[in-house]
Amino acid sequence: MGNPKKNFLYNIIYQVLILIIPLITAPYLARVVGADGVGIYSYTYSIVYYFMLLTLLGVNNYGNRTIAKVRDDKEKTSKTFWSIFLLQLSMGIIMILAYILYILMFDNSYRLYASIEILFIVSAMLDINWFFFGMEEFKKTITRNTIVKIVNVVLIFTLVRSINDLWKYTLIMAGMTLFGQLILWSFLRNKIKFVKVSIRDIKSHIKPNLILFIPVIAISLYKMMDKIMLGSISNVTEVGYYENAEKIIGIPMTLITALGTVMLPRVSNLISKGSIEKVNDYISKSIEFVMFMSFAMSFGLIAIGYNFAPIYFGESFQKTGILIMLLAITLPFLSFANVIRTQYLIPKEKDKIYIISVCLGAVVNLVINFLLIPKFQSIGACIGTILAEFTVMFYQTISVRRELNILKYLRNIFPFLLKTIVMFAVIYSLNLININKLLRLGIQVISGVTIYSLLNINYINSLVNFKKIFKKIPILKKIRKK
Repeated sequence: MGNPKKNFLYNIIYQVLILIIPLITAPYLARVVGADGVGIYSYTYSIVYYFMLLTLLGVNNYGNRTIAKVRDDKEKTSKTFWSIFLLQLSMGIIMILAYILYILMFDNSYRLYASIEILFIVSAMLDINWFFFGMEEFKKTITRNTIVKIVNVVLIFTLVRSINDLWKYTLIMAGMTLFGQLILWSFLRNKIKFVKVSIRDIKSHIKPNLILFIPVIAISLYKMMDKIMLGSISNVTEVGYYENAEKIIGIPMTLITALGTVMLPRVSNLISKGSIEKVNDYISKSIEFVMFMSFAMSFGLIAIGYNFAPIYFGESFQKTGILIMLLAITLPFLSFANVIRTQYLIPKEKDKIYIISVCLGAVVNLVINFLLIPKFQSIGACIGTILAEFTVMFYQTISVRRELNILKYLRNIFPFLLKTIVMFAVIYSLNLININKLLRLGIQVISGVTIYSLLNINYINSLVNFKKIFKKIPILKKIRKK
């Protein structure tokens, strides 16, 4: 079992690594394969993603939580792992066969890319990240991802030169994902032993897994269905604009996702031991931290999004700037709900609240998409996502208001909102300066970080004890002695 601070740092590295790839490759791909190429890959991946979801069911959260509860007993851990994995393996075989049938019967336009993406389903079938997350061993996943992502970047820049190489890009993405899963299996050897499990053992995981699968599929309806609907109702170019906007919004979500992934097994373990007071303290501090970050990132992206997109992706992606500004509104909603979900609802097994909230979000998103995408295209999809994320957060918050001190959390984060508005006013006004666009963007980013940091210096100091850091600096030690 790892230290939560170290695990958080490891998972930050893990999440940042995942995002570094599109950050490095997205501008290159936008220029060599264009909006159509980006849109085709995004559209076909959105479809295979549903087969991957059906392979994993709810195992990412369920397996994480279940392993966390039994990890102190190697016999129970081994039996739990094999029984969950065999269920996952069975679903994977079924989904591979179903996907092949889909390609043969329905997919005509992009059959080559869809065929290559079978490898994504195989990788989902062999995905055991949930085991290491439940054991709170995040360092191993980082080792694997470091190797895989570096190779990924090299292959993309070496082999993908035009839209005619889109199949190569698809093969790189799918093949390296599978390679990464295979590497992780080599770390499993000393953690568990092979034990015989019965059909009954496997079946015991079906119902709780399916319960946590409902929110997974519901979330996917307003995460991936947007792109499928855009590709079907509008065109793949609009999917390309939307896909690149989502990549940028994904960057600030790294901290929030990392914190939730680390804290879920930790809180699950504490709850099983009855340490409720410590759990509440974790939740309070986590909400402060994620809202401190998300307010700044949300307002910052709204201020610079329109000018940032054509600089980063190229002039043909100007519309992506508008989409970035819209999707940035979802960051505070996502952040608040993420803490409630990963540190309270899932560890406390309050799955009903979680399920209802995301199902409501999915319904809202689908209705708005059907109404707005035909007329407003990707902008309509963004509006649907904003309303969906707000609905999820609102329902989860209202549902736990009697068990968690929501008013206290809101009081604690309100000062961050006020300070963010001050920062936003300054950096947005800089858009009026008529200078080189890249220079202006740099000034805005530096100004925003500086202003927000100075306004929140006390909170930052409480997160990082600078006095302890300064004491470790050799030259400052000598000055103190003098």
